[in-house]
Amino acid sequence: CYNFTPESVVDTAKETCLNWFFKIASIRELIPRFYVEAAILKCNKFLSKTGISECLPRLTSMIRGIGDPLVAVYARAYLCRVGMEVAPHLKENLNKNFFDFLLTFKQIHGDTVQNQLVVQCVEIPSYLTLYSPAIDWILQCISYRAAEVLLTEMMERCKKLGNNALLLNSVMSAFRAEFIAARSMDFIGMIKECDESGFPKHLLFRSLGRNLALADPPEGDRLQILNEAWKVITKLKSPQDYINCAEIWVEYTCRHFTVCVDLRMYMFLFLEYLYIFHEKFLPFLDMFQKESVRVEVCKCIMEAFIKHQLEPTKDPVILNALLHVCKTMHDSVNALTLEDEKRMLASLINGFLRMVSFGRDFEQQLSFYVEARSMFCNLEPVLVQLIHSVNQLAMETRKVMKGNHSRKTAAFVRACVAFCFITIPSLTSIFSRLNLYLHSGQIALANQCLSQADAFFKAAISLVPEVPKTINIDGKMRSSETFLLEFLCNFFSTLLIIPDHPEQGVLFLVRGLLNVIQDYTWEDNGDDKVRIYTNVVHLLSAMSQETYIYHVDKVESNDTLYGGDTKFLAETNKLCETLIAQILEHLKSLGKDETLKRQSQLALNLFNSILAHGDLRNNKLNQLAVNLWNLAQRHGYADTKITVKTLEYIKKQSKHPELSHFTDLAARLPLQSRT
Repeated sequence: CYNFTPESVVDTAKETCLNWFFKIASIRELIPRFYVEAAILKCNKFLSKTGISECLPRLTSMIRGIGDPLVAVYARAYLCRVGMEVAPHLKENLNKNFFDFLLTFKQIHGDTVQNQLVVQCVEIPSYLTLYSPAIDWILQCISYRAAEVLLTEMMERCKKLGNNALLLNSVMSAFRAEFIAARSMDFIGMIKECDESGFPKHLLFRSLGRNLALADPPEGDRLQILNEAWKVITKLKSPQDYINCAEIWVEYTCRHFTVCVDLRMYMFLFLEYLYIFHEKFLPFLDMFQKESVRVEVCKCIMEAFIKHQLEPTKDPVILNALLHVCKTMHDSVNALTLEDEKRMLASLINGFLRMVSFGRDFEQQLSFYVEARSMFCNLEPVLVQLIHSVNQLAMETRKVMKGNHSRKTAAFVRACVAFCFITIPSLTSIFSRLNLYLHSGQIALANQCLSQADAFFKAAISLVPEVPKTINIDGKMRSSETFLLEFLCNFFSTLLIIPDHPEQGVLFLVRGLLNVIQDYTWEDNGDDKVRIYTNVVHLLSAMSQETYIYHVDKVESNDTLYGGDTKFLAETNKLCETLIAQILEHLKSLGKDETLKRQSQLALNLFNSILAHGDLRNNKLNQLAVNLWNLAQRHGYADTKITVKTLEYIKKQSKHPELSHFTDLAARLPLQSRT
């Protein structure tokens, strides 16, 4: 709390405070001494009632000793910030800071600063923008609750400096919009006199336009103001500068010239103006005759749409116009287009596609996606987005029907499935195709399209042999086995709930996938094939249960179809034995010194799989588990923490009546330390 007087402060506190100020005064360097004293300026209240009012002018004068004008202006900005906090009534000190800055502003164009800019390779326009935040803050402090006469004084001082654009821009940003709007023509006259080499005039018109969007200029000046601004805007060569400046004046035009339709059309840039006569929009784009410029304009329009369109739309005017914009961007892609550029264009088009919604009119939504597929066939990320969107459309249909499809919705869902099945082969990325085949098959299965789901899964299986050994990821070639292993594990999880085809035999898809895995050329020294076989063993164990752990609604899986049939169980057991035999053969091949650690890890993994999924009351399987444990422990490579926790788990499980045989198993498992 600072609501006290110096008389109420004890002498000890005053002495301590004064001691600190003496220490600060002993700092030799100017800038540190200034900032430290300014930071604790409020503490002067401990010493005298006039301490702050006496220190502020002194600190203001101190800044004159800072040689770098950029450093000096930020020091003044900080002092103004402190001054507004500790002594807001001392406005004359704020004015003094700004006027001192004006007196030293010519330093910017002096040899010292200019030479330094050359050394640092900084252009004068970029350098001048560094002053804006500090000047804006100083002027905001000065203009806070200031009378209109102060603006007049500031304008006169700017004129004396040759209508400096940087200062003029800050003045228009700081003072009340009503004050600026009333003097619009005066500001336009000053803008004309400014030197454009240091600070572009279009930025000045942008600042003026911001004020005119908040306050109205004199009625007789409105058209002249627009004409003067538009002369500058239409001469801009950069599409980004043109759009950034024109968007401000669009609101001004629509506010004061509602009958001037043609002008409004050609000033269209953002979403809210797309609703105005569509036939004027395409000619607007045709004004940009150079293709590269037209593409840049289209990119800016799409960025604005994605940023400002908060709700999905189905407005035909917007859709037709933006489809044309997206088509322009898409058609600019050729063999020489960089991948980063393709990704950016695809991202913008996908952002548009995600914002299109026809509500419950799912058929119209699908028709839109079909049209988009034909228009954007050269950008793979867009095709991927369309496939995901159509799959989502199928699931939304299922949700609306609560899983009970009618004849009409069933036919519609099959149309969605067909869209995906036709589109996926056009993708070049093999893992995109694999994952989309799997995902689309899951969608088909969820909508009771069993034959279509089988087609997706068979396509995925037939594609696995085509997976290359290496793939390009962010410009680097990396082994594809990790990605293939991840895909196959996801595939196995889906295969659990897929019912066998009545004409294809038991576990047709599982066997088909195992065949391509067997024939795939794996790395000679790798273990991924064994890891896959271990996961298939987990799958077969789950398939042997009387009731599977998860299902798809209204789809009968093999647990229902076979009902624990002994022939089916015999097939799964036979397949398990074959896989375990191949895993053991691989473990045997790892008996060399350099591969013993891998052998230990794989043996322990298979042991844990048998422990989790096998029936250890089977003597043969029980003995296999013990042998695997001993193999993992044999050469001292087994992780002691893991093996100890595994034994603790077995002993804990043995306390359950149905798992009492675990007691005997635990007794047969030795625990060895690492060598």
